[in-house]
Amino acid sequence: MADLNVNSIGDASGGNTATINGYAPTLSNMAGRNKIINGDMRIDQRNAGASVTPTTTNTYPVDRWLLNITSTYHDVTTVQQNLNSLTLPDGFTNYIGVVVNTGTAAESAPFYNVRQIIEGLNTSDLGWGTASAKSITLSFWVRASITGTYTAGLRSGGGGVAYIATYTISSANTWEYKTITIPGATSGTWATDNTSSITLSFGLANNSGTYATSSPNEWIAGSFTGATSAVEILSTTGATFYITGVQLEAGSVATPFEYRQYGTELQLCQRYYEKARVNLRNFATDSNQYIRPIIQFSATKRTAPTVTFVAGGNAGMEYNGSNNQVYPETVGLDFRSTAANNSAYAYGTFYFDAEL
Repeated sequence: MADLNVNSIGDASGGNTATINGYAPTLSNMAGRNKIINGDMRIDQRNAGASVTPTTTNTYPVDRWLLNITSTYHDVTTVQQNLNSLTLPDGFTNYIGVVVNTGTAAESAPFYNVRQIIEGLNTSDLGWGTASAKSITLSFWVRASITGTYTAGLRSGGGGVAYIATYTISSANTWEYKTITIPGATSGTWATDNTSSITLSFGLANNSGTYATSSPNEWIAGSFTGATSAVEILSTTGATFYITGVQLEAGSVATPFEYRQYGTELQLCQRYYEKARVNLRNFATDSNQYIRPIIQFSATKRTAPTVTFVAGGNAGMEYNGSNNQVYPETVGLDFRSTAANNSAYAYGTFYFDAEL
């Protein structure tokens, strides 16, 4: 891993105190510095480690990480937590892997990127959109089968301004550590509430058309996700791309990756998505008797989530859903009896989605 750059200042006793990004490190001011959630790809509530073949514009291979792809690239890749069971850099146990099953020529406005959308409540300290905007440093581990220039981009939630940074993969099929420092955005609109503020994206097929810029490494107006100089791995059958240890923090120094406890990381993910199983049993004296169990979410959601019933079973009771009472903290699910039954039951798995 790259060396950590620090400065020293004198303290009252005449000794030196190391400073990092302007702070004398303590447990309080160094914790919570990573604005990325699930940067080490540990949490996968949706797929439990199973592979996915993206067939829609937006697919989540692991929690908080979104595959944003144009229709040309539907069905041509496999994406998976720990794809191909690679040996990882020290300190990491998980990663996202992408393999191209069918090389595909680009359309007029192609895009295929691995991204995370960051909530404004987690970025308000940056002061972006003002003259006092803070610089930010991105660091990550990456591995690919094709060497050359790749991109990591930041853009505002509304898509008004973007910064497409380039980095180089020098050795094929080798984990490489990258750090990129980006000046604070003094223009653009950056949300400071519970809506989308910063979108971080790693481009894999964005080197031509509407979303590719020929002016990387500077803030520009537009909704760019790639650069014209970048490698486009989606055109090569068998090409691979892997990433882990993603950190985005205020300041000009890439500090060591912030490892949070598993339970803490899971709760951070559950603010945006939670999976739960519900089991009910009730004595029904007639049909159309309503039962509305209230579920307390494991974490308060960003907003009232969308409720999806996935699978389950029932006898004498059914899930309707039309009268669910949904809030960021709780949900009252709408069940009803279908007939008199002294052992009516229902069970099922539900997804609660409050993603940005």
